[in-house]
Amino acid sequence: MKLSVVVVNQNTCLSLKQALNSIVNACISIDYELFIVDNASADGSLEMIENDFPQAHLIANSTDQGLAKANNLALRQVKGEYILLVNADTICGKSSLEKMCSFMDEHNDAGGLSVRMLSPHGRFLPESIHGLTKTWAAFLKFIGFAKYLSKTRLYNRNRKDWVEEFQIAEVDIVNGACMLLRRSVLNETGLFDERFFMFGHDIDLSYRIRLAGFKNYYFPKTYIIKSESHPLAKFSWSYIKYFYGAMFIFAFKYLLRVPEIKVAGLLQLFPSTYEVK
Repeated sequence: MKLSVVVVNQNTCLSLKQALNSIVNACISIDYELFIVDNASADGSLEMIENDFPQAHLIANSTDQGLAKANNLALRQVKGEYILLVNADTICGKSSLEKMCSFMDEHNDAGGLSVRMLSPHGRFLPESIHGLTKTWAAFLKFIGFAKYLSKTRLYNRNRKDWVEEFQIAEVDIVNGACMLLRRSVLNETGLFDERFFMFGHDIDLSYRIRLAGFKNYYFPKTYIIKSESHPLAKFSWSYIKYFYGAMFIFAFKYLLRVPEIKVAGLLQLFPSTYEVK
């Protein structure tokens, strides 16, 4: 089988239906399977999936398992050579998946791939290239980790190697809204770290792909349309807990292994909050 598509959903029935329709249309000439993991939706999503997409493998969770764990539930079952992890609020171009798989076929060193992302109004989303929001970028720079992500090119647009919107390039981070992964590489890196409940899991896996000796690529010869809406209100307690908590998990997980970076201050703030693997 060529491709396994995994979509995690939580109460996004209308957006999910659009996303799944676009995926099915984009897979007409691809040998594929479709997994939908539902995190305790109460908006009719399950009924819609069963009625409109009976070919899909549905994993229905009774509670919200978070994105990392929900994706892992499907990743343990997939059979495709490549795995597409895509948000429920995205729309694929008609030939997007064929082009993405062809690129992976031609680049055996590719572990992960992201594409050009556009807003519903056609605005280019710069996180397509570097995979990080401004807040994550600022955090990684603050703690001194940005120097280990030399291909993010976040801070100086005048650099000669700056990646433009339509330029194919190697990148550090593959954006989790649309990640195409090589299954054989996942067998080496392992699945998502489930301590990342909603944020940061894509950054962590992208970094592990590089540590394993493979490359991540930005491929702008096709696109997806991505909604800019967010399920959690910014500055709500849940948002703060999961968003900023993910940053501390990432820092503790990697910076303790890098002796020249000092994280004593962070450890004093949260001395035993997270186990370091």
